[in-house]
Amino acid sequence: MRKPSNWRAPFVARTDRNGSGEHLKKGFSVSAVAQAVMLSGLFALGAVPAQAADVAESVQPAIKSDLAAHTLLVDAAVAGDRLVAVGSRGHIVYSDDQGKSWIQANVPVRQLLTSVYFADDKNGWAVGHDSLILHTSDAGANWEMQYRDPELEQPVDPDGPSLLERPLMDVWFKNAKTGFAVGAYGTFLRTDDGGKTWDDRSFDIDNPDGFHYNAITAVKGAGLMLAGEMGTLYRSPDFGDTWETLTDLPYDGSWFGASGTNEENVVLVWGLRGNMFRSVDFGTTWEQVELLTPNNGPLEATLLGGGLSGDGKVVVVGAGGVVLSSNDGGNSFDVMTRPDRIALASAKALADGELLLVGQHGVATMPASALNAH
Repeated sequence: MRKPSNWRAPFVARTDRNGSGEHLKKGFSVSAVAQAVMLSGLFALGAVPAQAADVAESVQPAIKSDLAAHTLLVDAAVAGDRLVAVGSRGHIVYSDDQGKSWIQANVPVRQLLTSVYFADDKNGWAVGHDSLILHTSDAGANWEMQYRDPELEQPVDPDGPSLLERPLMDVWFKNAKTGFAVGAYGTFLRTDDGGKTWDDRSFDIDNPDGFHYNAITAVKGAGLMLAGEMGTLYRSPDFGDTWETLTDLPYDGSWFGASGTNEENVVLVWGLRGNMFRSVDFGTTWEQVELLTPNNGPLEATLLGGGLSGDGKVVVVGAGGVVLSSNDGGNSFDVMTRPDRIALASAKALADGELLLVGQHGVATMPASALNAH
């Protein structure tokens, strides 16, 4: 296993563009912590302090709480007939009645969890801060830790540089054996044994500046797409073995999400200020998706998460309670803003016609027909 670098390094400020051309100064990254920052209401895509610690956060089980389903949740997945959502304080909750009620899972950590993915009805993985990777083999009721940033286990020189945290931001599995976890500073991890071992394959991707990866997604009939900050995009026609850097980029702001559709070679990417682009040739060329509010003005809210559901619907959500839904492979979207204006991190279209939304105030459902009424 190759080690990308020593992550106990002095803080170095970097810059990013917010989609309107304005540079944003940051220590850690606006893109890598956008979900947690925006959803908690602490900042609004401004300056973010460096995430550094002289003493690593210890591994402790998540505290059981009756409010776990109503605190910050960042992502959700479907495991057979079960719904599973992950978020702050190591909270993982699951529902067997399509979101009407929720049970808190047994989780060995308290760190923020940023993404969850199920390879089948039973086996799922969740990732988060401290480069944590968790696994479940019982559809999300119980979880075990498979991986944690190895630098956290090393002694820290009190007179030396601080340890920069490397959160993982997304996870995707080809099957119950082969999967990938991606995140801050160009972190790219791979397993071929169901997570028993994870190899750091960060140098498999040409990313000399260590830009953060925020989303990895499968593209039907084509391969994988990887999206990150500064408009960076990568594609892999062999589903993760080799990666190509895309050079004809549609914009230079950060991407927060990506999704395939039910059409071959079609992929969507989205990010700051309502920017969404669609490619019908696996990223060779791009066209901007026009997103209009009910008043026919351009959507300017930052888009965070969402993706493709089993019925072919694409749902994307973001800041200010924005909900987008497409039934034509992302060619067009119905757009609405929820009256509560609560920031949303991700969404799923459910089999009963409801939308599952996760965000600042936990989990909620709404009828998909509500979008057509706006």
